[in-house]
Amino acid sequence: MAEAHQAVAFQFTITPEGIDLQLSHQALRQVYLSGLRSWKKRVTRLKNNVITGVYPASPSSWLFVVIAILATMYTRSDPSMGLIAKIQEHLPVSDSLSIQCRTVVSAVLFSTLLWLLLIFTMRLCLKQLLSYHGWMYEQHGKVSNTTKIWAAMVRIFSGRQPLLYSYQGSLPNLPVPAVKDTVKRYLESACLLMSDSEYERMTTLAKEFESSLGNRLQWYLKLKAMWASNYVRATSKPYTLTSRNTCQSSNDFLYVTPTPIQAARAGNTLHACLLYRRKLNREEIKPVILNVPLCAAQCERIFNTTRIPGEETDSLIHWQDSEYVAVFHRGRYFRLWLYHAGRMLSPREIEHQIQHILDDPSPPATGEAKLAALTAGDRIPWAQARKEFFSSGVNKRSLDCIEKAAFFVALDDDEQGMMGDDPAGNLDRYAKSLLHGKCYDRWFDKSFTVVLYKNGKNGLNVEHSWADAPIMAHVWEYVMTTDCFQLGYTEEGHCKGDVASSLPPPTRLTWDIPAECQERIERSLAVAQTLADDVDFHVLPIQDFGKGSIKKCKISPDAFIQIALQLAYYRNRGSFTLTYEASMTRLFREGRTETVRSCTSESCTFVRALEAIKMHLKLCRHLFRTAAEKHQHLYRMAMTGGGIDRHLFCLYIVSKYLGEESPFLKEVLSETWRLSTSQTPLQQVELFDFVNHPDYTTCGGGFGPVRNIHAYSRIYS
Repeated sequence: MAEAHQAVAFQFTITPEGIDLQLSHQALRQVYLSGLRSWKKRVTRLKNNVITGVYPASPSSWLFVVIAILATMYTRSDPSMGLIAKIQEHLPVSDSLSIQCRTVVSAVLFSTLLWLLLIFTMRLCLKQLLSYHGWMYEQHGKVSNTTKIWAAMVRIFSGRQPLLYSYQGSLPNLPVPAVKDTVKRYLESACLLMSDSEYERMTTLAKEFESSLGNRLQWYLKLKAMWASNYVRATSKPYTLTSRNTCQSSNDFLYVTPTPIQAARAGNTLHACLLYRRKLNREEIKPVILNVPLCAAQCERIFNTTRIPGEETDSLIHWQDSEYVAVFHRGRYFRLWLYHAGRMLSPREIEHQIQHILDDPSPPATGEAKLAALTAGDRIPWAQARKEFFSSGVNKRSLDCIEKAAFFVALDDDEQGMMGDDPAGNLDRYAKSLLHGKCYDRWFDKSFTVVLYKNGKNGLNVEHSWADAPIMAHVWEYVMTTDCFQLGYTEEGHCKGDVASSLPPPTRLTWDIPAECQERIERSLAVAQTLADDVDFHVLPIQDFGKGSIKKCKISPDAFIQIALQLAYYRNRGSFTLTYEASMTRLFREGRTETVRSCTSESCTFVRALEAIKMHLKLCRHLFRTAAEKHQHLYRMAMTGGGIDRHLFCLYIVSKYLGEESPFLKEVLSETWRLSTSQTPLQQVELFDFVNHPDYTTCGGGFGPVRNIHAYSRIYS
């Protein structure tokens, strides 16, 4: 009851003597400090919006332009060529102002317009410069004069000290490839996997499509590209939220566990997440630049984001702020406040709160323990159950609490990691646990779930529709390195710092789940467990060599792995198959991914040559380099907007909108990807040196397969 009174700022009762008003000064102070923090965030957001809005110029440059114009006028010159006088004639000011004051006001207005015009010109020039991708196709170490001039111009038109979103307005739009080029590249990739008769039939369908319906669909796509910053996202966004959640997972350090105390690891991990969010809100995170800046739009939805189920399509909801996380432990749900008295809780205070949850002996309510299985099953039953059982009352309040949380936290009673008599098998089980857990102990609709195990290991489960792997990989690297190298632990393994005595304890969420809803939970759990049991997850740490050794041979590590996968598949199945590799398109505004069709004629030729006993080794090396160069070319094409599959998919969507049937597009999109691959970049955050700390390595992350395919994810170290 005491905690309930603390949460109420004032209460009153009506008595025969009058109105009895009681004020809680502590609660009023909490409300004041929380509001003060909210206003500080708004002011910071407004300031950053101004700085980003005028980039690549700076707000102070306005003053420079105004002073320059006024100084020029002081010398009896008119830099505006009569425009200032025109502005003065039409200036709606009082006649009481002197002519000199009117002239100054007109000059300031002209200076402001000139300043905005200069910003627009600089941003347009920078956008055109960032549209140049010739540097990607040049050999390593051989830079053309064109590229050197381009790099110098980019430096000139780029401002200093950019914020995270400073380049967003200058990024080019994703170009729409020509139908002829896309069809040609598709046929080139398809001929390897079809018989002569199948290929001849597909060629006929492709020519018919190219000469008739394709041009009409392309016209609609170009219209969309004129007003949308990214035609792929604008066209396909509704379709990305129609299927079941696809999950990503990220692991802890392989060989190091900073502390064996679960609550302590949670304290540092959650505090590091809050530190990252604060840097994100202030836009203090440096934009990722690979010669050119990458789009940072996905970063906006890292925190305070939830996927809401719908009967036709899901929706992503993002809240501006959230001061708490939702915690799951032994079938119970808790609300854990991460801010108190207007400040962020320290790691030691979060550890104290987490330990309070771990020590809570209360059992879960009826139907509560496996409630999250609804988020793991099919989307339509979850949407219907949400509307029927969670749209009012106590269930709605508790569900709102979970969905509006900054993120989700799962406290597992299991011990995981590469340990024991079977380290390889335990590592596989650890990775599989992060991918789906028990199918009811992760809230799969939240943007991400932090998983903390009993022995101090941790990990991440990420919902994939809102962002791609490199975004959360960046977050997780920051969290892990901050946890170990900046926050640290005491000798006993606890978090550092003190605990405030006035902290309110975590709050249990309450539920009233009827029997019919419990039946639906069990059905969703059965669907999810069937899918989970069908996934084989194996982690293969390779310590003998890494990307550095491959680069010494002047071979792309990505091409090396892709060709190795083709060789392995051929040796296992005796044939080649349609292969998917994810490539990013973040060189463009709101870009996400494109498909690289890794099974090429060059890679197939190399594999067959290597398998032929009589083939000369020198020739095999030549074929291998040719295959690697071809793969790199395809990867660059995908990155620069010249991919195949996103364009064809958008054409297919437009055809459905128009009610047109295309046998060619139907055939293409019905093809099965039997080999799906992706990669996660490592060391995006340079907070420590791997050379000096080789044990602090991670096996990265992986994707759950979207259908019955062989999925490979990898990292390079």
